Amino acid sequence: MKKEGRHGTLYRTYRPQKWSEVRGQEHVVRVLESAIKNKKIAHAYLFSGGRGTGKTTVARILAREIGVTPNDIYEIDAASNTGVEHIREVREGAHVLPLESPYKVYIVDEAHMLSKSAWNAFLKTLEEPPEHVIFIMATTERDKIPETVQSRCEIYTFKQPTREVLSEAISDVAKKEGYSLERSASELVALLAEGSFRDALGILQKVLAVSTDSKINAEEVELVSGAPRAELIRELLSALAKKDASSALTAVQKAVSENMDPRMLTKLLIHRMRVVLLLRFAPDVAKSLVHEFGEADLEIAKGLAKEAGVNSDTLRALLDAYSKMAYSAVPHLPLELAVIDIAGGSKNKV
Repeated sequence: MKKEGRHGTLYRTYRPQKWSEVRGQEHVVRVLESAIKNKKIAHAYLFSGGRGTGKTTVARILAREIGVTPNDIYEIDAASNTGVEHIREVREGAHVLPLESPYKVYIVDEAHMLSKSAWNAFLKTLEEPPEHVIFIMATTERDKIPETVQSRCEIYTFKQPTREVLSEAISDVAKKEGYSLERSASELVALLAEGSFRDALGILQKVLAVSTDSKINAEEVELVSGAPRAELIRELLSALAKKDASSALTAVQKAVSENMDPRMLTKLLIHRMRVVLLLRFAPDVAKSLVHEFGEADLEIAKGLAKEAGVNSDTLRALLDAYSKMAYSAVPHLPLELAVIDIAGGSKNKV
């Protein structure tokens, strides 16, 4: 794999160039490799999945693996080319033979953004495609792709990579750039990225840009990403375990005053509380998760696991708060209400 150097964009520098470098999508890679080997190439593919999961990357690899050169790969951003006139240009171009490859490949990104009239214009080409043309459409919203289009495509669903897969990928890239990440740092980046390789490497790039040495810890990730400090998370968890509503609300207010994203704060609390409950009820399962904790966090988690006041209702209240934040008039209010319910119980419900 070619490396653009430390000043290049990490996501572009380390974008997979062959099947063996694709992470987390083995179910897709295995079928596509087999299809190529058996010379059963479809003329239309639909790649569906979350943002940053590798749909366009896999489309490019597929094109290269069937012998298509860059001169015969055409990428279209449907988000900015939504109209029927753009699709007409594609239809006309599709009938022209490839310049130097066995196929012409059209990669349509954000395909769900195409207008209804554009889909109608596109459908005829999909029904009777020229033998030398392959269409690969990528979308994060498969439900917005017309059924008539889906029925003419081979559909592949891309899964969000697990945090473990993301963490390993981040650590590998950091190592290639000459850095080492503490496990808690790579785990935090993976958590913040929310299942996106692109976002994970974007966060890592910011961290590397400000690091003063070659060792990256979780505190540096917090500083660059704006994620709540581990100290604040510990403070809030301890207050909840002690049923100290005042201290817990003070910690929430401190996070708000530091412009921390309340959804990210709640998400981190949820992940921490999940491990606490697993430590109590399923220690063997928890063993596979505690590596994301620093020493101080782990000690607090073990202590909280012994607190009778921390139970499944605690986690449910946090999950409920997280789900309501997206449309709350005051973003951190659902968390404050959850804190009151958890720490104060029914007597303090408002």
